Amino acid sequence: MRNTEASTSDIGVQYYATQLGTYDEMYATEDKVLPYWERFLSALESMGSEELELRRREAQRLLRENGVTYNVYGDLQKLARPWKLDPVPLLISNEQWTVIEAGLKQRARLLDLILKDVYDQQILLKKGLLPVELVYGHEGFLHPCVGALPEQQRQLIIYSTNLARGPNGRMWVLDDRTQAPSGSGYALENRTVMTRVLPDIFAATQVHRLSGFFKALRRGLADIAPHNKEDPCIVVLTPGSLNETYFEHAYLASYLGYTLVQGGDLTVRDGRVWLKSLQGLQQIDVILRRVDDSFCDPLELRSGSRLGIAGLLEAVRRGNVAIANPLGSSILENPALLAFLPRLARYFLNQELILPSVATWWCGQRREREFVLLNLERLIIKPINRSQANEVVFGNLLNSKEKELLRAKIIAKPHLYVGQEQVSFSTVPAFIDQHIEPRNAVLRNFIVAGRDDYEVMPGGLTRIAREKDNFVVSNQAGGISKDTWVLASEPEKHVSLWSQTGRNFVSEAVSESLPSRAADNLFWVGRHLERMEAATRLLRTVLLKLRETLEFKTPVDTECLAVLLRSITHVTGTYPGFVRGNLQNLKASQSELLSLAKDINRSGSLAANIQAFSQAAFNIRDLWSLDIWRSIDNIQRRWQQRVINHDCNIDQLQNSLDELITHIVAFTGLTSESMTREAGWLMLDCGRRLERALALIALLRSTLVLKHENALQNQVLEAVLFATDSLSIYQKRYRSFIQLPMVLQLLLMDETHPRSLAYQLHQLSRHLGALPKGKSTGPLSEEDRLILKAYTDLRVIKVLELTQLNDNAAIYTDLDRLLANTADLLKQISEVIGQAYFSHSQVSQIMTPIAVEDEL
Repeated sequence: MRNTEASTSDIGVQYYATQLGTYDEMYATEDKVLPYWERFLSALESMGSEELELRRREAQRLLRENGVTYNVYGDLQKLARPWKLDPVPLLISNEQWTVIEAGLKQRARLLDLILKDVYDQQILLKKGLLPVELVYGHEGFLHPCVGALPEQQRQLIIYSTNLARGPNGRMWVLDDRTQAPSGSGYALENRTVMTRVLPDIFAATQVHRLSGFFKALRRGLADIAPHNKEDPCIVVLTPGSLNETYFEHAYLASYLGYTLVQGGDLTVRDGRVWLKSLQGLQQIDVILRRVDDSFCDPLELRSGSRLGIAGLLEAVRRGNVAIANPLGSSILENPALLAFLPRLARYFLNQELILPSVATWWCGQRREREFVLLNLERLIIKPINRSQANEVVFGNLLNSKEKELLRAKIIAKPHLYVGQEQVSFSTVPAFIDQHIEPRNAVLRNFIVAGRDDYEVMPGGLTRIAREKDNFVVSNQAGGISKDTWVLASEPEKHVSLWSQTGRNFVSEAVSESLPSRAADNLFWVGRHLERMEAATRLLRTVLLKLRETLEFKTPVDTECLAVLLRSITHVTGTYPGFVRGNLQNLKASQSELLSLAKDINRSGSLAANIQAFSQAAFNIRDLWSLDIWRSIDNIQRRWQQRVINHDCNIDQLQNSLDELITHIVAFTGLTSESMTREAGWLMLDCGRRLERALALIALLRSTLVLKHENALQNQVLEAVLFATDSLSIYQKRYRSFIQLPMVLQLLLMDETHPRSLAYQLHQLSRHLGALPKGKSTGPLSEEDRLILKAYTDLRVIKVLELTQLNDNAAIYTDLDRLLANTADLLKQISEVIGQAYFSHSQVSQIMTPIAVEDEL
């Protein structure tokens, strides 16, 4: 055990006790702290533990508001977990990094040569340098991909490794990630947050920037485009929002300027891959995939997959699309390959490995198998095919019976197992419970193919174990991330991803194609938003009337409350609700109102609509600006905290409703002022206008269509105006008592009023006219014809005629008929929009929460 010689402080550095026999990143010798660590820790000590804790909380707040999450498999209740970041980064000197960088480049070149050989000439198999069982027995080897590699300088475009430092201070490669490496987006977000919470220390430490890596990534993807290299169409293929690292998929797509797509957004026609967008089909040049390769083409690979694109492999064979990384590249993740890399490095490169792999014995060879079977208690046993069903086994944790079962499995199918040395990870300083303590760490690096050589991200994603002496650093098991600071010899200036040297010129602006799936989600974001607002405003109105009823106990207040309670059931569709309920029992009424607010599993409830709104917005995370996303997060998170998870009573609910209205208005204001008036905004506002019109119709049919006595009529009219945020406008517009004809004139006919039915129909008509049109046989599309009919029927009516009663009639028949017909037309419009623009919805592309190959 060693202690630092640092001065005493409340941050606890002086009590930093490392593990015997373990390398610690902070020490140069047995009892001396490295100079750069000493300077860094001095800055933390002067800050103090309380201030550093505040900075840590600020980092978590920023990560939460930015929507940085990862999904936990098997936890269907809380899929999205907040990303955890330790405020103490891992520091790596420039001298150390030079060696690591050289080793990573060498390893990338070697794996690239192996990938080319395995799927082309297969010289390694023919010469016996790789056993046939090792390659053909691995699930990552895809027979249909043999001969399908495109003609390009490098096949392995993106590569990642997990590194750990052994007791002697040497870096070891634990495993390779070549299929769809994850983590670079999280590393970038960690860096962004760290520069916010520790700006002075970051500037003083002289850290290498990360932007150069992402510029190289953009160049590398553009270089592999088979066509249109000057301006290729590049997409990020994601399995969907339930994938573990979906945040990163959306984040990188937005950061790099690419379109985020799912399998249903793409189609193969004439040997080419096309994006199905509102503007029509657009040819795809490059796919940055985050879908496991065997799921990418159900026609030739895994037939049951609904995440891929049928015919994708044929398009690759024809040279019409490039994929990073190529299908079949997961063969390089076979842990058995580690045992053969030293010999292959000498064969291909005539070099020894700079970064050795962890000692590995493949059981497919007799001598190695015998060694593994004799040393089970000292080794880690891994299946060569990684999945949730095939778990890593620590031999020293097995009892006698478990060892015999494992031994039998290995003997039955030896080529499917490897034994690996149990390596110890180095420890790094971490801020745990307001003190600096050592934790085991693993560093994930990221490498991308450049024009001349591979380029390495300076740093990467460091992960540490939550508990002391624990070696499990996976986020699935509660691991914590760190930023990684590679120290530069001199300060580096931040370079924007989009900056370019050279002369200025004007290029034509490009309107990004909107996938039909994204358009569908935008449409429903708008609809759920309006459902939320209508329910919130009406619920707030009901609570005010409930308070008046309890206070004054007048019959007319009670009757008005009964009308409003029935109305909220009709508007939200939460039947039977108050339609058949005992409206005289105020306690039961309050319970029903709380259910409408809190019950997330009740269709039509406010909580359910907020959840649906948030999920639809999350499905298109890449389309939102940071400010808009924070607004979305506020809506969902605050309602969850204040109402759903809190023992909220009917009196407290009023304040939460007021706050929710403010957040809704903030979202609508941001989208109105920040989104360009292109297809995406048109779809969002179409959903809003359609749903606002339907909600208004439901409100009017359940209140004003009914004939009431004068005293009750006055109260109902005032409540309707209040619920539609129209009371002050009515008072300014008419300057008279509230009367039914003038209320109808305002809420039905006034096109200058954003809450009126005429306004919704007019805006909807304009938006539908501006949307891209397919081939039409007539002068009007079906949706244009329907909206024109609805708008015309409304404009030709006379308000006074709507308020005429037949003898002994209990309702205004003409008014009800107009509203019912308009509602039917709007529902038809919704169906036609879905058929015309959301063709992907014929096949569901929602991914079930299964484990992927590349777990963080």
